[in-house]
Amino acid sequence: MPGPRLLAALCGALLCASGLFAFSGSCFPNPCDNDAECQVIGDTHRGDVFTEYICICPRGYVGVHCEIMCSTPLGMETGAIADFQISASSMHLGFMGLQRWAPELARLHRAGIVNAWTASNYDRNPWIQVNLLRKMRVTGVVTQGVSRAGSAEYLKSFKVAYSTDGRKFQFIQDEGELGDKLFVGNLDNSGLKVNLFEAPLEAQYVRLVPIICHRGCSLRFELLGCELTGCAEPLGLKDSTIPNKQITASSYYKTWGLSAFSWYPFYARLDNQGKFNAWTAQSNSASEWLQIFPGNLDNNSHKKNMFETPLLTRFVRILPVAWHNRITLRVELLGC
Repeated sequence: MPGPRLLAALCGALLCASGLFAFSGSCFPNPCDNDAECQVIGDTHRGDVFTEYICICPRGYVGVHCEIMCSTPLGMETGAIADFQISASSMHLGFMGLQRWAPELARLHRAGIVNAWTASNYDRNPWIQVNLLRKMRVTGVVTQGVSRAGSAEYLKSFKVAYSTDGRKFQFIQDEGELGDKLFVGNLDNSGLKVNLFEAPLEAQYVRLVPIICHRGCSLRFELLGCELTGCAEPLGLKDSTIPNKQITASSYYKTWGLSAFSWYPFYARLDNQGKFNAWTAQSNSASEWLQIFPGNLDNNSHKKNMFETPLLTRFVRILPVAWHNRITLRVELLGC
């Protein structure tokens, strides 16, 4: 069966002379992207809408025409969300108190013997939360269990609460039913369970509240969403959409003075691997360039800096102000 866009083309070609195609109005052809539903609002305009239609976005999309995919990981796994941003009602202390199953360990795919958050056995109302440091759009959560002392532990069901100030929280509500939304959790200790919210949250604090736990309330997780502007997609350094020739620097360091062992500007791609896996300046000088904002705390985790006002530009230059050992960098630009 031909789709609506094909029918529109046929109708236009035939001028609908036969009357077989009676499609018309602001929603035909559908102006919304990503299979979003177009809804005509007619003459009863809302105060914030000045068109004759609105787009009802599918889960994970935002924007006037649902053009922005808002379901990217917000930084639990990568470390862009720092340890101090993660807190919990309690934590389990194992092996005579030497094993701390702390909230900052609740990162997706974390490995090791102690590799997740586990609530205390005495905590009757456990929760774990993330402070995103600013209001963001949060559209979903990915949960994962853990194996503790050789036994699988995971959340079978949980609720999600959110807040803008960290004091007053409200739970996501179940559409069509009275009461808090109960999300289905995991079935084992290693698989991933993705839950996308019916509508995006605009919140700074997001709290997961276990309801039914298998053996223990243990969790690794990731939050999904985007900046409020929706304009924070990777622009292509990491995936090489931005080619090498477009990446320059004031200088670059040559190990032992040999060109074959150089730390070239185009090595400055986020998560780059290998013996030479970043850009390093020739000298430790503030005149070198390839963040006037706070930088990194170690050599591996990500540090995300959002500009208060987006830049409309063709060239972006990063100016080191402070550094550890040598001026060395891997980076990704965000925008749209």
